[in-house]
Amino acid sequence: MGIFTRRSNESAVAVATLPVDPALAALTGDYTIDPAHSSIGFTVRHAMVTNVRGTFSEHEGALRLDGANPAASSASIDVRIASIDTGIGDRDGHLRSGDFFDAEQFPLMSFRSTEAEQLGGDTYRITGELTIKDVTKPLSIDLEFNGSATDVYGNERVGFEGSAEILRSAWGLTWNAALETGGVMVSDKVKLNFDISAIKNAA
Repeated sequence: MGIFTRRSNESAVAVATLPVDPALAALTGDYTIDPAHSSIGFTVRHAMVTNVRGTFSEHEGALRLDGANPAASSASIDVRIASIDTGIGDRDGHLRSGDFFDAEQFPLMSFRSTEAEQLGGDTYRITGELTIKDVTKPLSIDLEFNGSATDVYGNERVGFEGSAEILRSAWGLTWNAALETGGVMVSDKVKLNFDISAIKNAA
């Protein structure tokens, strides 16, 4: 069941209007991301040999799903940098400092979507703008639609999971240290991970 429309390169060809899938149309509405059942995290290579994983425990966001016109769907997310958690307090403090995110001066990381397209089946690409430390750059996130359900409390939910890769230096996150054996302490490439559960707002 699709959420976002497939982009067509054949704009000059007239395409008949397809009937709206009733199940898809029923998902139309505004949703609030449930932070208690969602995860926004990252993976980065450390010392050239292993991966460090972390999450941001405080975030909020909203989705707009349009079943009749899926291309009009959108997403926005704000992440509180100070909530970063890699499981090591000293490392978290370093990441909050001016060497990395400078969480005191730049408390939020934000994403605002500008476009959505279907890649096939329930796989989608959401394109938008990611802002870190007041630097805004384009970002595309590949997502899988996990489905919809009504939970035991009567909330209508939708779920997505996905990932994207960025070069942190593009957003001014340039701190590093050279290793005696060659290479650097922290890789420039970072994988962002998203596991989102969102609740439909009351009409």
